[in-house]
Amino acid sequence: MQLRKMAHSRAGDKGDISNLSLIAYDSKDYPLLEKYVTVELVKAHFADIVFGDVVRYTLPELGAMNFVLQKALGGGVTRSLALDAHGKCLSSALLNLHIPDA
Repeated sequence: MQLRKMAHSRAGDKGDISNLSLIAYDSKDYPLLEKYVTVELVKAHFADIVFGDVVRYTLPELGAMNFVLQKALGGGVTRSLALDAHGKCLSSALLNLHIPDA
């Protein structure tokens, strides 16, 4: 199942760090997100973009997770030549991930 069918995402940035939220539409889907959307999966998904560590923070009471991606924005907004220097499209790219159905 594609993540975008069960969750939405937002992106933020600071320097060369991208911050991606992943929020379940329905709290009953959160355990699947927590089980399958791991640091390893996210790091592999963004392997061509993110060159630093990926850290996951879980917020089960909110049915959400937060991923902090280091060295993700080509040096930061003021240094990057990327069209999406703020990395806003990374949240949409995260939702392209597929995880097993329940």
